[in-house]
Amino acid sequence: MPLVIKIIAVALLLLIIFNLFRAMFSMLKQDPNRPPMSYFIGLRLKFTVALIVLLLCCLAFGVITPNPRPY
Repeated sequence: MPLVIKIIAVALLLLIIFNLFRAMFSMLKQDPNRPPMSYFIGLRLKFTVALIVLLLCCLAFGVITPNPRPY
């Protein structure tokens, strides 16, 4: 089960980075026929919230455990 959570987390991180680059290209091109930069930044924010909620729920239910010592 933790492997599935890790795969989902990595996929969400890749989607976040992908939307960040799409927003950059949208900002540089400024094509009126394509979605604005704020659309891609909004998607990035939604994926970030989904990732944080996923990690917090997995921590709360004991599916994953945090590192007990930070060093």
